[in-house]
Amino acid sequence: MTLQRKLSMAVAAVALLAVTPSPARAGGDLGWKLTPTGVEARFRGLAPVSGTTAWVAGSAGTILRTVDGGRTWASVGPAAASGLEFRDIEAFDARHAVALTIGNGPDSRLYATSDGGRTWTETFRNEDPAAFYDCMTFLDRRHGLALSDPVDGKFRILATRDGGRSWTVQPTAGMPAALTGEFAFAASGTCLVSAGGQALFATGGGATARVFTSRDLGRSWTVTGTPVPSGPSAGIYSLAVRPGGQAIAVGGDYVTPTAAPDGAAYRHGRTWKVAAKVPGEYRSGSAWRGHTALAVGPTGSDISYDGGRTWKRFDTGSFDAVDCTPGGACWASGEKGRVARLTR
Repeated sequence: MTLQRKLSMAVAAVALLAVTPSPARAGGDLGWKLTPTGVEARFRGLAPVSGTTAWVAGSAGTILRTVDGGRTWASVGPAAASGLEFRDIEAFDARHAVALTIGNGPDSRLYATSDGGRTWTETFRNEDPAAFYDCMTFLDRRHGLALSDPVDGKFRILATRDGGRSWTVQPTAGMPAALTGEFAFAASGTCLVSAGGQALFATGGGATARVFTSRDLGRSWTVTGTPVPSGPSAGIYSLAVRPGGQAIAVGGDYVTPTAAPDGAAYRHGRTWKVAAKVPGEYRSGSAWRGHTALAVGPTGSDISYDGGRTWKRFDTGSFDAVDCTPGGACWASGEKGRVARLTR
């Protein structure tokens, strides 16, 4: 698949999933409480800081920030990115954040703010027409990584060591070769994640959906195949990892969002196993809330209390991304300006 074709498919997926069920709770008191954003952007980038502070980033260059638990949202996106698609945002607090736009060549950019979004600095612009950046992660406040689809047969890693103020393309000597047609999905900012000093990224598109792991700040990587089905628009869309190494993967095929057999897996030692009970539908985002795991997609949200081995639906509303703070505050975001907080 060419990168241009990948971008076209992403646009088609937005149209395909534009009509979604109304939110409904199916898990007792557990559910999402929507917050009024006042916009129609699709928010695939999500960065909660606490129960009161969160950032979202999405279509048409839109970035919003709340500091009052979602009662009000301020539009704080950089004017220079008004025509671009934000797909990931990472925030350290109410003032400091880094945001990623996607696209072929120079449409892939990184912006940083240190004043709550009043001003932004463009800290990276991709000049390689073969590169397409999908997602990013920060291992701590200084060290971050961004992931591009394969260039010359290998995934490309961009690294920062100063909190996102500058970025450097990393050598690929420590990167295993990509499979034919393999790429990452820019669906929720969680195709590349990190915790406890390790970084992981997930793939699809090729013959096998795989997970790459680095324990040296992205300089070298090992790769493991998974049983999650892979294909032209199928694979692992999201990873979530805990500091101790416990990890889950969710995905499916966004062309068929209501059917995703074997679409969720968990890491078991050095291998990945399919969940005994999967969500059964396409899921684009996942997160840990302590020992509990969450997964979201355009047809609903699911929860796992046993490390991703079994999943239970608790909401039928549409979301693309989910993330939780270390203190247990969970947020979700998605189409038509939808942003919500988890209740209970």
